[in-house]
Amino acid sequence: MRLRWLPWLFAVAFAVTACNGQQDKRTVVRFWAMGYEGEVVAKLLPAFERENPGVRVELQQLPWTAAHEKLLTAFAGDSLPDVCSLGNTWVPEFAAIGALEPLDARIARSPLLDVNDYFPGVWQTSVVGSTVYGLPWYSETRVPYYRRDLLAKAGISQPPRDWAQWRTAMAAVKRMVGPRRFAILLPLNEFEPLLNLAIQQPEPLLRDGGRYGNFRSAGYRRALTFYKQMFDQRWAPPVSDVQISNVWDEFGNGLYTFYISGPWNIAEFQKRLPPSQQADWMTMPLPGPDGPGASVAGGTTLVLFKQSPHKDAAWKLVEYLSRPSVQVAFHALTGDLPPRRSPWSTPTLANDRYARAFREQLERAKPAPRVPEWERITDEMKLVAEQMVNGRLTVDQAAVEMDRRVDVILEKRRWMLDHGQATVAQ
Repeated sequence: MRLRWLPWLFAVAFAVTACNGQQDKRTVVRFWAMGYEGEVVAKLLPAFERENPGVRVELQQLPWTAAHEKLLTAFAGDSLPDVCSLGNTWVPEFAAIGALEPLDARIARSPLLDVNDYFPGVWQTSVVGSTVYGLPWYSETRVPYYRRDLLAKAGISQPPRDWAQWRTAMAAVKRMVGPRRFAILLPLNEFEPLLNLAIQQPEPLLRDGGRYGNFRSAGYRRALTFYKQMFDQRWAPPVSDVQISNVWDEFGNGLYTFYISGPWNIAEFQKRLPPSQQADWMTMPLPGPDGPGASVAGGTTLVLFKQSPHKDAAWKLVEYLSRPSVQVAFHALTGDLPPRRSPWSTPTLANDRYARAFREQLERAKPAPRVPEWERITDEMKLVAEQMVNGRLTVDQAAVEMDRRVDVILEKRRWMLDHGQATVAQ
């Protein structure tokens, strides 16, 4: 009996081996993606593999908290993936260590990419010097969420469009709500609200090609003065967000009328506020010193690594994820904002009343300074601003202290630039 089964067993084994051999002939593209997006993007990959039957995508999801260290370890160990979604402030760092593949030639040859379709500030986040190192995957910027009903009760008929109108609105709200409630929440453990005020100024935050801080400039001191005024006038409470029991509930309770945040909170407010309050809130573009203001272009960038042995196949994946139709599908899954203009004409986005402010804001978004040390600099910005708010530093002292700290951080960069071993910031 055993002998009679042997031919059948050999046939099955041969068929399985042949099948596995056929699969093994496909090019395997290793793709690392961070956070929730790394989980959701898996739903878009089967369509890519059907279009490219010779390619198989091996997806690995990384938590944001561990991603940076894992990438550096992989670079040192020559084990980076083919494609990765980098936080766009990481692009200068990985470009500086020679990990990233320049993409200018591939972009120029691609029939699927229109550089002019990207929001300019978002596109610039992937450019270091004059070289393009990635394609923006999804964009993120900050705008104020506000309580329409509370503004109306305070006598403000339209959302403010400049700082003067914003001051008037916050003062009116504070008079109405009294000492135990506030006009705006500016958590002291978040640097983004101050950074957005600062990036609206005409002077850059770093000078001399990113060699030194420029925080003693008139523009940054203007931003600091406005930021400090919001606390001095008790328009904002001097607290971190961990001291707020629940930022969504307290927004609904009227603890504050303005809350600067990103697009992910559209879904959160729709989910967490009761139906009776859904008409009470809205988003608005960020006011600037003299009119609608700029904001920082955040988000992630799709990059290829120089170590990749499969750059052509990996580039196909980057092109696919950059298609307007795929970006619309990705938005539907995640709520993330497309970095290209054309997806915004689709009904899903065009008819989203809460997303309109973000669409307008993205036209004025600007990249953060593109130096590898930028995230360390924002940490210091937060710490110095907290000292100023708590009365330990004046505005002028805070500006001087920021320059002192930043110049220490940039000391190595200055040496490398002077010796021709670094790229000048743009």
